[in-house]
Amino acid sequence: MPPIDLSHCRILLTQADQFMGPALRTTLAECGADVVADTRALDAPEAAAAAVTAAGDIDVLLANLAVPAPSTPAADVTDAEWRHVFAHMVDPLPRLLKAVLPQMQARGRGRFLVMGSASALRGMKRTSSYSAARGAQLAWVQAVGVELAPLGIRVNAIAQNFVENPTYFPPEVQAKPAFQERLKREVPLGRLVSAREDALFAAYLCSDAADCFVGQAFPISGGWAVR
Repeated sequence: MPPIDLSHCRILLTQADQFMGPALRTTLAECGADVVADTRALDAPEAAAAAVTAAGDIDVLLANLAVPAPSTPAADVTDAEWRHVFAHMVDPLPRLLKAVLPQMQARGRGRFLVMGSASALRGMKRTSSYSAARGAQLAWVQAVGVELAPLGIRVNAIAQNFVENPTYFPPEVQAKPAFQERLKREVPLGRLVSAREDALFAAYLCSDAADCFVGQAFPISGGWAVR
């Protein structure tokens, strides 16, 4: 038996080939979900609606959005960098919601889960543009979550860092001695959270068992975000 039963759940997973996409796709399918794996970029204004239309009827929209994190000093962040991270990680959210809301509202239930970042919860040097975009994601989730809860639609987020994934912590980064020392120094867990551990928690939030959560951002960071 799978650890979480999603056998009656159809999930649209965005950017399924990046960030947490591969692990989510595997784990959700293992839990019985019918996963619609969409790999298109969502920065273009029409892309979000196109992805939802192509997916058809869905129970969950799993907004897995990511770009490589810039490491620019705050005073050197350009308008182009700022717009780039927001265009890819923030602007798609209201577009995705607008596209999927009619079908969820008609059924009186649905899930919208955002794979976000704990960089919005704790300051880090040289990440102002990225952290601002990730922070906007979480603020959006909180506001929309309480607005849509009376409609039976649950909007939540996972705010992660130090989770194994090919976008931010690929094998070549993990293999560096300096990175291993950083893990021991900064992460109470002493290791990366595995992609499967994170994906299983996402699966739980997609399930009916998580119906009580409204507009919440759950830190998954091996203790790094706990202060």
